[in-house]
Amino acid sequence: MMLTFTITAVREVIARGIADAKANGGFRDPHFGLSADSRKPGLWLVGDHGVYLCSNGELANGAKPLVAYAEECDPRSSDDWFEVKRQTFGGDDGVDFLDAEGLEALIAASPGCTHLGIAFLQDSMQLYVIERD
Repeated sequence: MMLTFTITAVREVIARGIADAKANGGFRDPHFGLSADSRKPGLWLVGDHGVYLCSNGELANGAKPLVAYAEECDPRSSDDWFEVKRQTFGGDDGVDFLDAEGLEALIAASPGCTHLGIAFLQDSMQLYVIERD
């Protein structure tokens, strides 16, 4: 099964993470194990209440990160979001880091692309860009 995110949303989440990092002292680490030097621009692919992209910049007190839900797995607009989340991300909550530099290179290689697609395979994920009308 595949989930999709608009390229606009992907870029907005990355930009917000970078802006938050500049304003608040760097990038957050979802696994609490990376050194400060290895934290870098990117986004998190999160599976919990739906599946969404989340900005990774440090946040000011009380601030919330920017998130962008997968078009197919948004609990605000899809009644079957839980089943889609389970079929793609699995039954447990989790987070995977996606490097901004790699995503930008993927997007730049296909100037007409409109969406980032993430295919969930048995033991891996495959990222690619697609163009929709």
